[in-house]
Amino acid sequence: MNMQTPKEIVASLDRYIVGQYEAKRAVAIALRNRYRRSRLLEEIREEITPKNIIMMGPTGVGKTEIARRLAKLVNAPFVKVEATKFTEVGYVGRDVDSIIRDLMESSIRITKNAKYEKVRLIAEAAAEQRIVELLSPHKKKNTRQTTSPFMQLLNGGSNHEEPKPTEQEREQFESSKAKLLEELRAGKHESDIVEIEVEQAQQQSDAMFAIGVDIGDMLGGIIPKRTKLRRVTVKEARKILTLEESDKLVDMDEVIREATENAEQNGIVFIDEIDKIIGGNGVSGPDVSREGVQRDILPIVEGCTVSTKYGPVKTDFMLFIAAGAFHVSKATDMIPELQGRFPIKVELTALSLDDYARILTQPENSIITQYAELLLTDNINLSFTDDAIRAIAKYAVEANETNENIGARRLHTIVEQLLEDISFNAGGDHPMIDVNIDEKYVTEHLNKIDVAADLSKFII
Repeated sequence: MNMQTPKEIVASLDRYIVGQYEAKRAVAIALRNRYRRSRLLEEIREEITPKNIIMMGPTGVGKTEIARRLAKLVNAPFVKVEATKFTEVGYVGRDVDSIIRDLMESSIRITKNAKYEKVRLIAEAAAEQRIVELLSPHKKKNTRQTTSPFMQLLNGGSNHEEPKPTEQEREQFESSKAKLLEELRAGKHESDIVEIEVEQAQQQSDAMFAIGVDIGDMLGGIIPKRTKLRRVTVKEARKILTLEESDKLVDMDEVIREATENAEQNGIVFIDEIDKIIGGNGVSGPDVSREGVQRDILPIVEGCTVSTKYGPVKTDFMLFIAAGAFHVSKATDMIPELQGRFPIKVELTALSLDDYARILTQPENSIITQYAELLLTDNINLSFTDDAIRAIAKYAVEANETNENIGARRLHTIVEQLLEDISFNAGGDHPMIDVNIDEKYVTEHLNKIDVAADLSKFII
């Protein structure tokens, strides 16, 4: 559970997102309230539900990024969905219950990774021993016989026993293994090819997930899992075998139990483009199903139990953050029941010239930093003057005003166009070259593009 104060949460978000203080405050308070709720007695804790948030603002101002960074900050299960991908029950399209199934998969992944990290050293050691066996010239032949109880029953329970090695053969084998292990740890066999047996992934339809059934688990004890032989390098085999050994050490029932609790108590669902399923007054025709989608989403936001392949998952205490531009419709056009489930409404402001300039350089791993690091791999030391940054920001504002306003995403398009020649000519086959981008360079290269006319250069 994250124990940061709202001020500390906002400060953490400031490292990655420029401006939008009101939206950051709202999500910070919502996150802190989860910690406060966890400290209450169970009787009152069960009565307190998260206060869901709806963020309104033009595209590219940071709505999605705020929710995504918030989930990363607390390592919480997070899923981002687009409201337009869902349809009313009875129509062709995704079922809204799949939102919770996706969230549960995210929670399983987080919990598994945490468990794997705890057993990583033991799993790596076991994987090394298996690789030594594969590399050893004295390794036993793989009979690939099944251990399925069903198959053993058909075979009368008989197993073919191989002759036992002599004492001398055993000593020679152990000596060879010790030498191989030493060489393996020294990195001498990374590119060697070994043959390993891997389990084939089983495909299962969402229809089975919807009723909480996993056919693979039901038949796993009767029908052996299908495997196939793969020829891979030792480096790749180490990853595959470490994962297999980790699976043996981790109790999956415990993973599911912890992941379910994590999803139910800490899960964050981000519903983007919610304004697209809101019709104005007098909407009729094919768009009438928009209200149906709202009514299908309502039970999940309100609190219900959804069947997943890992078991039932309750949505009562999940945090839902909805977002939309609301150019045509308004938040008040939502059905009243859904409006009441999003009590906190935050309006995000459009980005200014100063905001664009700050976005280019201020956040951790900013756009300018990303391009500088990319070109540094090809011996190009890239730098920008303050005037150049200002000029790029100015072009972004003009392009958004003249064409479709895509917010901060415009900066990626402009910087990519600006550095196109440098990126194309850089090959890494030359000594380090210092390249300083100034205002003159920006003006010369971006003036070649008629911002008003050549839309293809800017529209993503």
